[in-house]
Amino acid sequence: MKILPTAKLNNPTYDVIIIGGGAAGIFAAINIGASNPNLKIVVLEKTTKLLSKVKVSGGGRCNVTHACFDPKELVKYYPRGEKELLGPFHQFQPGDTIAWFADRGIELKIEDDGRMFPISNDSQTIIDCFLKEIEKYNIDIRYQSAVETINHSENAFNIQLQNGALTCNNLIIATGGFHKVEGYDFMKNLKHTIIPPNPSLFTFNLPKNDLLSLQGLVSEVEIKILGSKFIDQGPLLVTHWGVSGPAVLKLSSWAARLLNEKNYEFDFMINWLPNHNETSLKELFNSYKQNFGNKKVFNQLELDVPKKLKHFLLEKSNISSDLKWADVNKKQINKLIQLLTADIYPSKGKTTFKQEFVSCGGVKLNEINFKTMESKLVPKLYFAGEVLNIDALTGGFNFQNAWTTSWIAAQRICSE
Repeated sequence: MKILPTAKLNNPTYDVIIIGGGAAGIFAAINIGASNPNLKIVVLEKTTKLLSKVKVSGGGRCNVTHACFDPKELVKYYPRGEKELLGPFHQFQPGDTIAWFADRGIELKIEDDGRMFPISNDSQTIIDCFLKEIEKYNIDIRYQSAVETINHSENAFNIQLQNGALTCNNLIIATGGFHKVEGYDFMKNLKHTIIPPNPSLFTFNLPKNDLLSLQGLVSEVEIKILGSKFIDQGPLLVTHWGVSGPAVLKLSSWAARLLNEKNYEFDFMINWLPNHNETSLKELFNSYKQNFGNKKVFNQLELDVPKKLKHFLLEKSNISSDLKWADVNKKQINKLIQLLTADIYPSKGKTTFKQEFVSCGGVKLNEINFKTMESKLVPKLYFAGEVLNIDALTGGFNFQNAWTTSWIAAQRICSE
């Protein structure tokens, strides 16, 4: 690995320039080097560090991929990119990722939820592996090299940096996503359409709502955004600002565009008992009235919800803790059923949250040939990773997109 100075450049020419020193960019560089060591490759990184997102992923353990080996199932974890990634995942999927790292002495382990990590539980293991490969294939690295403009003429690209210019025959853009559309300005001369970015994977804000009194509560729920088709199921966590947890984060990802259009003001409905419905609960509560009339409601209410949630919902139904089943009226029962199966809350404003490093938006997908990751508009221009309008749920899926798309781009460049 040659770390090149940031002094004035003298228009050096490369076979391949890769913009972005993150997961997709570095993986592309390594796979090009492995397939054709004679190619002259440089990675341009605008900061002073490579692989910064890899470093912090999975709480510093690096969630490399997910143990989902059927491409048809795997694509279901991508709110944007589901259709386009089916073919690529037939070329390079999690099984291939596992084998790639195993060939380099890195063993991955599968956790109960399907996420995969290095057995060292340390993201530095993955970074060290990549750095070793970069050194092995003599790949050039230029830090603090933010690209200002890109121009294409005939079969060459001219990359303008603040301190000079570079030229190349093949260009891979693997910068990752940007939170603002201005982040994509450096590629405006390439004429690609940019879908404006907005956050994906965020929590729902409930300012001053009574539900916040249950902070720390976790419950398995079904949650739906009212007035839409978006619905999901899984654990919900009540926080000091609103609701989070896998169910909310998944739902926010699928509905990211809609919620952005609504300026993050919307109503959502929680079914606290996904395995029940209005009819089954009516039958259950009527049986309680008939068979346990002398028992207190709270003591004879066998529901699969946390105890403090049961207290909360009974209170909202105007059912006191010492009320007996024989004394509960129809209105109270109907209210309790409604709260258990269709509890409605207003979300107002978007909550800043640590998971919000994921955004949707980027290069429009129908402008890319997903068999090769080459631009349909500009020959020998390739895209890989989250710079495309692709994003995924948490669990290693965004990294798998990076590995797959960059591997395909690398194979295409080497075959040419």
